[in-house]
Amino acid sequence: MISDKLIAKFVSFLGGEGVRRDEPMAAHTTFKTGGPVELMLLPHTEEEVAGVLYDLRQEGIPFVVIGRGSNLLVSDEGLQGAVVKLADRFDAITIERNRIFAQSGAHLKLLCMEAIRAGLAGLEFAGGIPGCVGGAVCMNAGAYDGEIRDFFTSARVLTPEFEIIDIPAADMQFGYRHSVIFEKNHVVLGAAFTLPDGDPEASLSKMNGFNARRREKQPLEYPSAGSTFKRPKGNFAGTLIEKCGLKGYMIGGAQVSEKHAGFIINAKDASSRDIYELILYVKHTVEERTGVIMEPEVRLLGKF
Repeated sequence: MISDKLIAKFVSFLGGEGVRRDEPMAAHTTFKTGGPVELMLLPHTEEEVAGVLYDLRQEGIPFVVIGRGSNLLVSDEGLQGAVVKLADRFDAITIERNRIFAQSGAHLKLLCMEAIRAGLAGLEFAGGIPGCVGGAVCMNAGAYDGEIRDFFTSARVLTPEFEIIDIPAADMQFGYRHSVIFEKNHVVLGAAFTLPDGDPEASLSKMNGFNARRREKQPLEYPSAGSTFKRPKGNFAGTLIEKCGLKGYMIGGAQVSEKHAGFIINAKDASSRDIYELILYVKHTVEERTGVIMEPEVRLLGKF
């Protein structure tokens, strides 16, 4: 239980709009599921992020830091403690010549559009990824042969010792859907990219082309967390799932998309439990029938 005294301190620090009690997590995940969190905090400066995390740790309050919830599955029971959300109040983007810096809550589509407007190229692949800069850096997000690391310069992070430092690209240990961030337990505050000059019209056309392909092949009309599983080595998750006859398979309101088997969608008022059980069923079935072990991309929060 978070004390009224601590909550009052957060209100004085963040303002009333930055503190929410019993906030439904369904409003903060792209699956549109999840029970309430005891307290949600929405800082908008680096100092506020460091301050609220320090206070939470000092008081022994469990907490988790999220962005736009595009890879999260939150328990229907909700969460004890606090969620610190770095998104709408923490999404500034600045550009100086060929260098672009974005706070971790900046939406990837907005980042791509700002780069295009500035005559910079290279981020067109990210224009349709439904996440934010912080999450994209943590997992080296990518699509259409592009990855965050391609033009990445450095990450600005808050360490577990509450120091704010910059990590250069050479020290990020980027790999497929991997970076050093989770291993070090850092909180991403922002990231810098160095981009080549480009033609805005050509870049916009390229981004729109990628997004047209997404709309054609992916179930963007339904709530989901994007690709549910990481790509198995030498295979494609969607192909394996389809070969196992699971396209369209449902548990409760959760469904393996009929448009793209690599997506589990909230097709009809699914609960988080429905989605979780379908993920487990698909994983088990594919392993049993093909011998391939698939690893979910979705991050679980709470009790399942």
